[in-house]
Amino acid sequence: MTDAIDDTLKSLPQRPGVYRMIGANAAGEESLLYVGKAKNLKSRVSSYFVKSGHSARIQMMIAQIRRIETTVTRSEAEALLLENNLIKTLEPKYNVVFRDDKSYPYLCISGDPFPQLRFFRGKPDKKHQYFGPFPSAWAVREGINTLQKVFQLRTCENTVFAHRSRPCMLAQIGRCTASCVGQISEADYAADVKSAAMFLRGQQDEVTHELNAQMEAAAGELAFEKAARIRDKIARLNRLVSKQFVSSVADRDVDVLALVQTGGMIAVNIVVIRGGQHVGDRTHFPVKNASSEPMTDKELTGVLESFIAQHYIGREVPGMIVSTLEFDVEALAEALSTQANSKVSVLCNPIGEKRVWLQMAEENARLAIAAKQRQSDTGNERLQALIVALDLPEGTQRLECFDISHTMGEATVASCVVFDQNAMQTGQYRRFNIQTVSDGDDYGAMKEALTRRAARIAKEEVPHPDVWVIDGGKGQVGIAAQVLAEAGLHDIVLFGSAKGVERKKGMEQIVFPDREDTVRLPADHPGLHLIQQMQDEAHRFAIQGHRAKRAKAREGSALDDIEGIGPRKRAALLKQFGSVRGIASASVEDIKRVPGISSELAERIYGVLH
Repeated sequence: MTDAIDDTLKSLPQRPGVYRMIGANAAGEESLLYVGKAKNLKSRVSSYFVKSGHSARIQMMIAQIRRIETTVTRSEAEALLLENNLIKTLEPKYNVVFRDDKSYPYLCISGDPFPQLRFFRGKPDKKHQYFGPFPSAWAVREGINTLQKVFQLRTCENTVFAHRSRPCMLAQIGRCTASCVGQISEADYAADVKSAAMFLRGQQDEVTHELNAQMEAAAGELAFEKAARIRDKIARLNRLVSKQFVSSVADRDVDVLALVQTGGMIAVNIVVIRGGQHVGDRTHFPVKNASSEPMTDKELTGVLESFIAQHYIGREVPGMIVSTLEFDVEALAEALSTQANSKVSVLCNPIGEKRVWLQMAEENARLAIAAKQRQSDTGNERLQALIVALDLPEGTQRLECFDISHTMGEATVASCVVFDQNAMQTGQYRRFNIQTVSDGDDYGAMKEALTRRAARIAKEEVPHPDVWVIDGGKGQVGIAAQVLAEAGLHDIVLFGSAKGVERKKGMEQIVFPDREDTVRLPADHPGLHLIQQMQDEAHRFAIQGHRAKRAKAREGSALDDIEGIGPRKRAALLKQFGSVRGIASASVEDIKRVPGISSELAERIYGVLH
């Protein structure tokens, strides 16, 4: 322990706060090692230096500490918030960091006079109702499908809804009440929306009771057709509820978290219960963990507490969080309750029904680890085979693959996909909108993309790759070699994979910039399978971006090609219908109502768009 650290320990206050352990990197520059929170800074920080029995991971960290910084807070809950922010933004070496995935989907019922049922991601708007978050997009779409079957709410966009002249196909197959053409009153539609919202909150019994009351009232008024429609709705709801084999009668919204460590890996599985129904689960793995050594129970508890903070702070929180390990939940529950403006309970090691949920989450986590290990083993086998076959440097781990996609030079997009830690790292994929070429020049497009990527590597804004794989032959590889030389990245190994004229798998030619002869690996070679996997991913990711860019560029151009439409009429049409898709959904009569659009022009527009 240095004199500087000793002086810091003596001056630490006995107050809550956050501490930062600072060491040095290989270049001798200061590097953040660890961020932690404490109810008592003096006691917690001193324990690192006066107590023995630390794990190998903690001992390694302590040996690297040069100095300690602290920040005093008003409470432990405030310290938790600050610790979480610092971990997410700075990603210290010895903290276990999970991916900050805030793109969880919601099911939304809009605030329109005839509300729309839709899939939603992003920042909520107070005028709409939101239900979730759900663990996957599939769960949301399944929910929309269910509500369509039972309550027949509309899912069409407002621009389409406002200009329908006849019922759509969904109305014809009994999935919509055709409110767009007045086949249901606003009051009756509002009753369906209310029932759907109650159902999403888990109030199935209340929904059934209210529907029965509506049916009896309609029958009493001799509105037998209306009563029959409500009867059918009750039957559909009963059939749906009878299929729900996993349900909770205790709490409506609960997240059940299980942390499992096995085979040198850590995973946290979240079982999501919304409205008393199990709607799915999601497994999270650390994206940053300084040690592969097994963690002690105390360290695992800290990891779970850190995960809960990283996962929920800044995101909607359920009323209860059930976890697998016991820890001091007071500060965490206080911080989450303050954020949610309602009481949030954190329950550790539960009994009864919640224990069953927890066992399910633990099993999910074990299965996810086993699947990831199989994937990692396959990835490692392929990587090692490629290293041997192509004589790549020992220790090669990170490979980046690049591809270009365009249609006759239109909407050119380049992709970069990453293989690291024995698996494709989808969260690190990147696209480049090509700006310097627009005539289908693949070489120019590749040069721009690689130059931009090389600049970020040189500035250490992204991890340094060991290998660049170029989807292409000698020409593209020559461009890449020139880019690496200009950027001074001489340690990156470079080769291309050319599929040839027939573009058949198994016939790829491996091209190196400094070799005359190409290399062909056997079709069943594991190393070739890795190259093919990266090329397929790069192609998929590039063409996905290209199609989106092309569709956006063509959105307005469809009108520009119609004789008789200038800027003013184009603007009037888009203002009226919102988009070209909205115009295409309108009838000739609807189009004629737009100022300046004659009957003849309306017919022409309709003909071109259909």
